[in-house]
Amino acid sequence: MFITLEGIEGSGKTTQLENIVEFMNDRHYEYVVTREPGGTAIGKEIRAILLSPDTKNLNSLTELLLYAADRAQHVKEVIIPTLDSGKTVICDRFFDATTAYQGFARGLDMKQIKILHEIILGSLKPDITLLFDLPPETGLKRAWTQINNGGRSENETRFEKEMISFHEKVRKGYLKIADTEHERFHVIDASKNVDQVKKAIIDILSDKMP
Repeated sequence: MFITLEGIEGSGKTTQLENIVEFMNDRHYEYVVTREPGGTAIGKEIRAILLSPDTKNLNSLTELLLYAADRAQHVKEVIIPTLDSGKTVICDRFFDATTAYQGFARGLDMKQIKILHEIILGSLKPDITLLFDLPPETGLKRAWTQINNGGRSENETRFEKEMISFHEKVRKGYLKIADTEHERFHVIDASKNVDQVKKAIIDILSDKMP
């Protein structure tokens, strides 16, 4: 089983990841938790470039290719071996993030993005994608509260510093993707409180997991 978590900044993915881990442990599933970018040693170096506010002038195509490089390493080193071993992969962001951020928000050619996905992924695709949806204003407020409180690193704030219009495009992009893949996507109202969001996730996983 391959589970991915998607959403804009401040959507609560990290918080709810802990609840997903609790669900997996309670049911004695074998799993690996990973993330993009940064799910491998090489990926951590790429992540530092992609998320650093010091790289605010990063070209959009360069950004896309760095994400692709991170994913290529991640798929070969972590995701495929884990799935082949019969374990579940739980990944914080995956290829839908590239479509939403670099495609819908940055405006890069969707055909080029699709070709990159085909080269890197082949037929690999998540079984379940949880999309944590909420207004960008709410998400960014949450994100900056965590950053200012020391809960998140100031060294990974490049996207938080984007204009609100950028985050609105990301959100709309995610919802468009979800609208075309009802079987895989589960849109969760992330503006609700933590317990309500947790219940929504557990209900989905209880229904979908074998």
